Amino acid sequence: MRSNLGRLLRQSTPITSSRWLRLSSRFYVALLLLLTYLPVIIVVAYSFNEGRYGVWRGFTTQWYTRLLTNRSIRANLMNSLKVAFASCGIAIVIGTAGAVGMTRSHFWGKDLLENLAIAPLMLPEIILGMAYLTLFTAMKVTFGMGTLIIAHSTFCIPYIYLNVQSRLAGMDPNLVEAARDLGASPGRAFRDITLPLITPSIFSGAILAFAMSMDDVVISFFVKGVTSDTLPIRIYSLSKVGITPEVYALCALMLVVIIMAIALFYTIRKITQRRTFHA
Repeated sequence: MRSNLGRLLRQSTPITSSRWLRLSSRFYVALLLLLTYLPVIIVVAYSFNEGRYGVWRGFTTQWYTRLLTNRSIRANLMNSLKVAFASCGIAIVIGTAGAVGMTRSHFWGKDLLENLAIAPLMLPEIILGMAYLTLFTAMKVTFGMGTLIIAHSTFCIPYIYLNVQSRLAGMDPNLVEAARDLGASPGRAFRDITLPLITPSIFSGAILAFAMSMDDVVISFFVKGVTSDTLPIRIYSLSKVGITPEVYALCALMLVVIIMAIALFYTIRKITQRRTFHA
């Protein structure tokens, strides 16, 4: 009798503990999602608020209409897009070339050079901003779109470099060697074998770098010109006098664009994986 009771208690303990772990993990995930997405939901909701400062007055879409007719905000958005696309384009070329070259090379000081390549990710933004401000001032460079693109390219390159390098580290080197044995030149082997395999990594790194460029305030504040304000700087300046619902509407539109970009990324990745599998 006692042995049977002890056996039942021993069998029930793991079940109870496993249930407790499942409940605690679900609670943790729910709490994390709530803390992460509740502010975003509030911003989207207030973009349809008829009132201007926090108090709900009713549903309206007038702020989206005013946003589309606001030339100043549109100019700031175009500046941010120009800087983000240009810096990401430069980062794709330099980051991909650097990752391919570093993966295929073996020399003394390689580890140190790799750490220096990703140093912009670890340095505080205010240090990079002040460093570029000092450099451009010493070189007497006119502050504007050019200085913004140079500064943004600096912290965009490591995102491309790390993504491509991790993909190259997991790629079978025998694929390139087989192509070379079949008579392919180094350029054609890279174009036909290496590049299709690292394209998803380049694309994912580019999306991350684009988001970081669109979000940057600190570095842009130090290197911008008089007429080259970016959208984050404009939003930051508006927050000092009170955020209007037009800014909420702008954030909601940017959120929609980000969701569409993520969906496009996963669609392209699935298509690439299917082609690679069938090939």
